[in-house]
Amino acid sequence: MGQPGKDAPLRSDAQRNRERILEVALAELTRCADAPLSAIAKKAGVGQATFYRNFPSREALVLEIYRHEVRQVADSARELLAELEPERALRVWMDHVARFALTKTGLAEAIRQATTGPGRPAKPGHTPVTEAIELLLRANEEAGTIRPGVSADDFYLAIAGLWQIDPDTDWQSRVTRLLDLVMDGLRAGAPGK
Repeated sequence: MGQPGKDAPLRSDAQRNRERILEVALAELTRCADAPLSAIAKKAGVGQATFYRNFPSREALVLEIYRHEVRQVADSARELLAELEPERALRVWMDHVARFALTKTGLAEAIRQATTGPGRPAKPGHTPVTEAIELLLRANEEAGTIRPGVSADDFYLAIAGLWQIDPDTDWQSRVTRLLDLVMDGLRAGAPGK
């Protein structure tokens, strides 16, 4: 019997090991971009062979964490739209983005290290987040709660100030003020206002 294909589903114990490694790695790399892989494996309760079977390099681990985190941020947009009015869903989602941006500084450094330099993989794109932004913007445009024609690029530029806030300060109040200003700007000229 041959080996299962690369895309074959993992056994449940193998899937749990992989998820546990990702969970521990996210916490450790968020705390310290240079966290040793051996320490991550030990805290995850897996041996070196299991660790490297799942993640053959630091870069592979970091990029998988990044993809996972981006996917969670993106997926939350659809979930929020199912639960809340579009305007509230957009504002709550903006808080999710801010929390991701400002609480994952070690992870951001680990991603930079993993994707910088010759022979390194490129940082994965923001396609899922861009799609989430478009989904939220179109829902709000249809509801008449934001000005028509706002693009994902416009939105990225409007929230770019998030990355200027020092995450080692009491950033929450500054983020709230910035995002409230962005929402005010999006509402200006909305047909339903």
